Amino acid sequence: MRLGIYGGTFDPVHYGHLILAEQCREQCALDEVWFIPAAVPPHKIGDQISSGETRCEMLELAIAGYPEFQVSRMELERDGPSYTVDTLSALQSEDPTRELFLLIGADSVADFPTWREPSRIADLARLVVVNRGDDAPDLSAVESALGADVVERIDEVVMPGVDLSATDLRGRVAEGRSIRYMTPRAVEVYVAEHGLYAAVAGES
Repeated sequence: MRLGIYGGTFDPVHYGHLILAEQCREQCALDEVWFIPAAVPPHKIGDQISSGETRCEMLELAIAGYPEFQVSRMELERDGPSYTVDTLSALQSEDPTRELFLLIGADSVADFPTWREPSRIADLARLVVVNRGDDAPDLSAVESALGADVVERIDEVVMPGVDLSATDLRGRVAEGRSIRYMTPRAVEVYVAEHGLYAAVAGES
């Protein structure tokens, strides 16, 4: 099985996340894409984020009825910071026949060499770099740190330039503004019913 792995906080999930996942599924011929909410994102330690169960419930509402998308709680069930290399290692051990594809945004790829064991990550999964627009992603940092052979194995996916962020959605809710048509209606209703983000916008 060709399995796409999409990690993040998803606080909340929005259409930018869903479009990215679907474009990767289609352009890379993936059988499934798993959304894996981080328990403790290493780059956001100390930040206030919604509970893992809350973020999972919003994801499940967002992808309901689409079997190619799944939500995994594996990082939420693991103690400590949520390192991608640990997640990929666990997935490979669980089923070595899977071909893993790690989905990352072009805006994050420059930081990839600073992740824990980036070379091991590149061995465990094929990197899929998603660009929101026509300009090619800047892979120079990856090449400098990990070598040209890693860059040659990177798949590039282009998606529509949807300018959405979870930070902006949280800020809108905190200010009493609408998030309609920015996230699925079921997620919008969930946010309102549970009073999420109403007090503070939080940080990205």
